[in-house]
Amino acid sequence: MTQSPATPEAPRASFSPTFLILAVLFCVCLIVANLMEIKTIDIGPLTITAGVIVFPISYIINDCIVEIYGFARARFVIWLGFAMNLLVTLLLQIGLWLPGNAEWHGQEAMDLIFGAVPRILAASFTAFICGSMVNAYVMSRMKLRSGTDNRSFSLRAIVSTVLGEGVDSAIFFPLAFGGILPWDVVISLILTQTLLKTCYEILILPVTLRVVRRLRRIEGAFIADDSTKSYKWWKINEL
Repeated sequence: MTQSPATPEAPRASFSPTFLILAVLFCVCLIVANLMEIKTIDIGPLTITAGVIVFPISYIINDCIVEIYGFARARFVIWLGFAMNLLVTLLLQIGLWLPGNAEWHGQEAMDLIFGAVPRILAASFTAFICGSMVNAYVMSRMKLRSGTDNRSFSLRAIVSTVLGEGVDSAIFFPLAFGGILPWDVVISLILTQTLLKTCYEILILPVTLRVVRRLRRIEGAFIADDSTKSYKWWKINEL
């Protein structure tokens, strides 16, 4: 009796050390930004959250990953960041729930900083996934249209950030503060946060360009997206 030939296994995706470093940085920046959201700071007449200082870095890393490694790798990192942020949130809630000993007097402070209400967390997680995916999608589609013209990276980075950050803010603030703050204040927050984060991207663009050029030299090439690539958000296994 002859045996049928074994079905060849699909090749497994390999990750370079540079890609892994970018993925870790993305997750760290996302988690730190959410932890810093509790603090508000004044910049001239504007009041913003301290997380605004860190959160745009995740979008810059996202742009670099899409540019060098393609949409599929960026999609994987976005979901990884979501999972790690959710894990940190759950672990912090366990820490808050555990009873302290007699010498522990910091429960109120810990509750204030880490005890975010479920509505805020749900709004933050939803906005992050949608904004980051839109940012990666726009970056990839514009790159596909411009072909190998790497000089258009600056335009791709800015346009994708405007749309990604716009979607993030347009989802987060109504979900988090709708019915709590006046709607004119919510709309003002959406526009202000989108504008500030986009300006941040533009100001740091020279650094981003140097990082992208360095990544190209390290990796030797970049993964070009094509029309056969799936842009479905849940196709995490497609790398």
